[in-house]
This record gives sequence, C-alpha cells and structure tokens, in this order.
Amino acid sequence: MHRTVVIGTGPSGLTAAIYLARANLNPIVIEGLQPGGQLTTTTEIENFPGFPQGIMGPELMDNMRKQAERFGAQFVNGWVDAVDFSQRPFKITVEGSDTIEADSVIISTGASARYLGIPGEQDNIGRGVSTCATCDGFFFRGKKLIVIGGGDSAMEEASFLTRFATDVKVVNRRDELRASKIMQDRARENEKVSWALNRKPLEVVAGETGLKGLKVLNNETGQEELIEADGVFVAIGHTPNTTFLQGHVELDGHGYVVVKPGTTETNIPGVFACGDVQDTKYRQAITAAGSGCMAAMDCEKYLEGSVVHDWSETLDR
Repeated sequence: MHRTVVIGTGPSGLTAAIYLARANLNPIVIEGLQPGGQLTTTTEIENFPGFPQGIMGPELMDNMRKQAERFGAQFVNGWVDAVDFSQRPFKITVEGSDTIEADSVIISTGASARYLGIPGEQDNIGRGVSTCATCDGFFFRGKKLIVIGGGDSAMEEASFLTRFATDVKVVNRRDELRASKIMQDRARENEKVSWALNRKPLEVVAGETGLKGLKVLNNETGQEELIEADGVFVAIGHTPNTTFLQGHVELDGHGYVVVKPGTTETNIPGVFACGDVQDTKYRQAITAAGSGCMAAMDCEKYLEGSVVHDWSETLDR
C-alpha cells in the first residue's frame, strides 16, 4: 500500500515525483512503454529554462528521473491495463498482473502526436520531421517547410513557422480545409504560406544530406509529385493516452482528462491529472512540468486532509 502513485514519466510526472518525494511521500512512479514521454524522441531543446546552450530531450528526462530517484521516488516499469477509482484504496493494474494500491493517484500519461504512417516518416523524426512548430521551428530559419493538415492546428503551425522559414507550404489531402474561417483567413493572408491542396502524402523523402521533401499523389491528375522542402511538420492532432481511464474518470469529448479550472483535481477526490493528458492548448514541456508541480501540491494537500486507510469510504463519482 502506498500513499501516492504517479502514472507516467514525462516532464509532468517526473516533476510531480520530485515534489512528492521531497515531501517524504515516497511516490511509486509507473513507467509506460516510452519512459520519459515524447521528449525522448526530441533532439535538442532550446526553450526549457536553465539550459542556455540547449539540452537533448532524452538527457533532460534522464536528469529529471535521477532527481526524483535521489529524493526517494521508486520506479516500476510496465503498462497500466486497468484502474479502479470506485473506492479507496485506489487500484492500478500493471500489465494484467501486478496490482498497486494507493491513497492517491496522479495521472500524467500525456498525449501522443498523430502520425500519417507513411514511409520515411518515423525514420526522420528529429531529422527533419516534427510534430511541434513551437519546439523545432527555430532550427529551420531560412528554410522551406511543409505543414501537413487542414485543421486549426495546421493553420496555427503554418503561421508560426513563417517567423523562421522562407516558405511554408500547407499540404492537405482534401481540396478544402477543416479549419475555422478565422484561422484559414489568417494563414491565407500570410504571403509566406502557399498551398498544395487535394494532395495525398505518400512518402517523406530523405537523402544522405538530409530531407529532400514530400512525395504526394495529386488527386486531380493522378500523378505523383515531389514537393521539395527542408522540413515536414505533421499537424493532424494529438490523442491523449487515456484509453484505460474510460469510465473511471471524467474525460472530455476528445478523451482528455477534465480537471477543475485552476487545479489538477479530477471528478474523483484523490485523483489528479497533469501535463498533456489534460492540456488541450499549450502542450509544452515547461507547462507540463508546471502542472506536475501543481498536481503534487494538490495531492499533498489532499493527503493531509484525508482519512488515510479508511477503506470503507466509497467515493461519490
């Protein structure tokens, strides 16, 4: 039996673990299939405070993990299959076998960027392919870029990237965009944004010296084309990692955990959520870390005021 369990080890989960461990709560931290979260697939990070020369994503996550371990956090490797938040102690089942019981739980499982699944895409992540303009746009100053997508996120990414790139071409498989009119107008009014609509992405093409561009199928002519570019930004949305939480905690229409505004509290007392799993707007490492701090402090306050080990209490869902 444990006082608190953190599910997930991105910047939010590891920050929560650091704070909880320093409060002598000896947190158990459950690592998923990708310990460290999305930042482990990121190369150089230049916008995380405290690193004037930048830091590699995996190194930052490893440093945060070691910091949490230094103060007493314990790590369990495995995938959470199921949870039971109907009564205390809360129960977390790891990979269909081990069940961990705890007085409180912090959910920090993050959100996964959606990919197209085309050849060359995964091979070139961090080598010209990105899903975060805010994170990686700076590295493409003076370059030609492609943004794939037709929603608000794609329009926002394209507009942002024009701060650095000489040309940003929006590629969309349909001949019309799903983005709101205001976002479309903003992108269309930007002279650096050009358009390649009604094109189906087929392959990210790279050579020995780097990315060459994106091979597409022109749906109008039936011909394949190569759109030359130095970088490809995939902007087709994110999927929160909350499948195992359905029916156990309140989720919004897109699967993100719903928290009380200004806090990390879910609809279940003693269960908290932080990081990208509840953030539909910012999705940055530093905001995730900040919400991890919030979750730890909310959790500590809850534990101070709760009747620990009173397992007869059934929580009001």
